[in-house]
Amino acid sequence: MATLTRIPPPVGEAPAAQRRHRRRERTTLTGLRRSLRRHWTLYLLMVVPLIWFVVFKYIPMSNAVLAFKNYNVVAGIWGSQWVGFRNFELFFENPVFWTLLKNTFLLSVYTVAASFPLAIILAIALNEIRTGLFKKTVQMVTYAPYFISTVVVVSMTILVLSPRLGIVNEGLGFFGVPAVDFLGNPDYFRHIYVWSDVWQTTGYSAVIYLAALAGIDPALHEAAKVDGAGRLRRILHVDLPGIMPTAVIILVLAVGNIMAIGFEKAFLFQNPLNLSESEIIATYVYKTGLLNADFSLATAVGLFNSVINLVLLLGVNMVAKRITGNGLWS
Repeated sequence: MATLTRIPPPVGEAPAAQRRHRRRERTTLTGLRRSLRRHWTLYLLMVVPLIWFVVFKYIPMSNAVLAFKNYNVVAGIWGSQWVGFRNFELFFENPVFWTLLKNTFLLSVYTVAASFPLAIILAIALNEIRTGLFKKTVQMVTYAPYFISTVVVVSMTILVLSPRLGIVNEGLGFFGVPAVDFLGNPDYFRHIYVWSDVWQTTGYSAVIYLAALAGIDPALHEAAKVDGAGRLRRILHVDLPGIMPTAVIILVLAVGNIMAIGFEKAFLFQNPLNLSESEIIATYVYKTGLLNADFSLATAVGLFNSVINLVLLLGVNMVAKRITGNGLWS
């Protein structure tokens, strides 16, 4: 039986697929050169931020290997003894592990649940205001706290809630209610932390949604008015769908950082009386790594926290992509 043999292409002639691939490469290189010549000033502006990210973000990531070693100051990071997952095992077997995990998770979820919808509500309310002066005044009052440092916000909160001279306890005393040590009671810690954070950041977050609302086509509102839709229906069927892509991205990023809640405010509000609720992973890493000089264990705890954040980010982004069609990489 005769067999079919494949005739090779002539010498020097590449197959069609290779020719197409080389043609695409030449087109890409030509477009890149043209873009560099046309926008070289923008690329030049990108150099400094890229160098900053490489030096202070990507290169330090290599030192995460410290989590798998028994750090020795003399030997250095790379010369220290390799111990594998022993530091992670020490953390998981620590009696405070579940307490740290619970406190961090509950505090983060509470913060997201309180701040996320309030920023949207404030933005929509400001967008509906027609008086320019009143709108600008409200924006300034709500946006200004964002520029106050965390230390000052904590100091203000401590003074306001002071059991002896605080304005809150003065008001309670006027109605015959005995003074309450808010910061000394663990039950109040999460509420104080979250609502002071809401006061500080809601105005800033609302600006992002205001920018999204400004991008909605006014013709949609005009069409809704022609159809007889009132203000509430226009908000529900025009404004909210219009800002949904922005809201989804912000929510995904917020949930992705749910285990990376800020260290400064929790540590400044912390005292021996509320430690059972205020001790989170960030404060534990600080005490273990810097105060107790156990750098390997602190790195392992921080790496564990980062991995949890990454898993949450990818998971929530996938769910949001399937439900709403919007995501970080859509």
